Amino acid sequence: MRPDLRATLKRAAADLALLLAIGLFMGAVGPYGTGHLPPRQIYVYWLACIVGGGLIGVAIDETIGRRARGFWRRLLVTTVLMTPPATLLVLMSGHVVAGGALILSRYWPLLWQVFLISIPVMAIRALVWRRPPPVVETRVVVAPPLPEAEAVFRRRLSAKRRGARLIAIEADDHYLRVHTDVGAEMITLRLAVALDELSGAHGFQTHRSWWVAAEAIEGVRWRRGGGELRLAGGLVAPVSRTHAPTLKAAGWF
Repeated sequence: MRPDLRATLKRAAADLALLLAIGLFMGAVGPYGTGHLPPRQIYVYWLACIVGGGLIGVAIDETIGRRARGFWRRLLVTTVLMTPPATLLVLMSGHVVAGGALILSRYWPLLWQVFLISIPVMAIRALVWRRPPPVVETRVVVAPPLPEAEAVFRRRLSAKRRGARLIAIEADDHYLRVHTDVGAEMITLRLAVALDELSGAHGFQTHRSWWVAAEAIEGVRWRRGGGELRLAGGLVAPVSRTHAPTLKAAGWF
């Protein structure tokens, strides 16, 4: 058996199982005045209506409905087109199963009831087969900063940390705590001045009191209206709503 035929049969079997389950549920509930029928007739009636009408809807959805773009537009097109023939099926089912008279004048009032039932039935089927949005994995490649981009700022550090890897800068009043891979040190400087001196470096201001080097970012998490950056060395830097768009544009969110 060809793979495409096998997939088609598998999908058809799944559709049939879904319609049978919905039909059994409707038989157990017995809506629209069918509760007075004997249990066997209730189940036969609703299975005939749901499975038969559902298969009509599936046929329409897979031919005409699939041309409609968008989930809701396709659902509406399919439901509207399947309602007239499904209503006729419901009339015939009531006549055959319950043995009542076939009154064609009931066709028009019955259209609305069939439409209301068809919408959730086809919506459930559409949700079952709805493909999840494609997940595109992206990787942010950060080029190391040019030496001269940080040269002015690095001259403010002690000799021990002047050539170290710069991880982040944290403002504390008129002081800055400069985090490097060989430890942190405090310097007297405003964050605005530091940001100006690091304007050519590969980094981001993530908060009113934080700047981080792009190459030091190891992970990003967004929660409760704010975010966090996991940096090299186990350091965590906050991300405010104000500065989140910059990181998003760079591919970190």
